[in-house]
Amino acid sequence: MGRLKAIGSRLTAAPGLLPPSVLTGENGERKRDAVVSWRQWYKTSRWQKLRWSVLVRDQFRCQMKGCGKIETNTSLLVADHKRQHHGDPVLFWDINNLQCLCKACHDGAKQRAERQRAGRHR
Repeated sequence: MGRLKAIGSRLTAAPGLLPPSVLTGENGERKRDAVVSWRQWYKTSRWQKLRWSVLVRDQFRCQMKGCGKIETNTSLLVADHKRQHHGDPVLFWDINNLQCLCKACHDGAKQRAERQRAGRHR
């Protein structure tokens, strides 16, 4: 009987149908980017220009209610989508759907709120 590891390389799924747990581990980000094509948009110069416009517009200040931190290190700021785009190019590229958040608020409070909303819609 063959090893189960050998079976894994023969399994495939349609793009976007793989659970996140399958795409974790070494090079997990690259695997995920290959499966979800819109993730490549974040690597374009168009996105970098749009991100910078949002940071300047919001004066490098976190827009999360109760935070308002001004961050001079722009690597600690995120151009966050107010409404999740899920690959919709209109929502993704809409500057009015973007806000400046500090990384702590984006990775904490914002992600928790999005997970809670997703749980209600199941």
